[in-house]
Amino acid sequence: MDKLKVLVVDDEPEFVELIKFGLECKGYDVIVAFDGNDGLKKIKKEKPDAVLLDILMPGLDGIEVLRRIRRGNKDLPVFIVTAYSNEERFDKARQYNVSGFIIKTSDLKQEIANITSAIRISPMYKSKKNKPAGKKR
Repeated sequence: MDKLKVLVVDDEPEFVELIKFGLECKGYDVIVAFDGNDGLKKIKKEKPDAVLLDILMPGLDGIEVLRRIRRGNKDLPVFIVTAYSNEERFDKARQYNVSGFIIKTSDLKQEIANITSAIRISPMYKSKKNKPAGKKR
């Protein structure tokens, strides 16, 4: 199976580096972006298999980034990652077919477990896992 490519979009560099390290240790290719605009550019350029998207960022917030992603890609698994649970924002994300929500914790092992579980249940993971070796998407 090809490595899954995950884009992490978050304005907190320490969080991004910890998640990047944890996911790479689990065998994922990880791309990072520290704001919404850069995240959108990297989606076009890198074609990730899944996106982890912070809901609260300066400039383009996670909801606006998700809205723009959905304009061009209805199937890309996008997971909102947040330390702040706000039902109004969650409802807005659901309107744009968010793939799921991951609540930030202070436990890195739990965080990585939550993220990898969410990615594994996404349709992209299942289709890539079942693809014959040596073939590209």
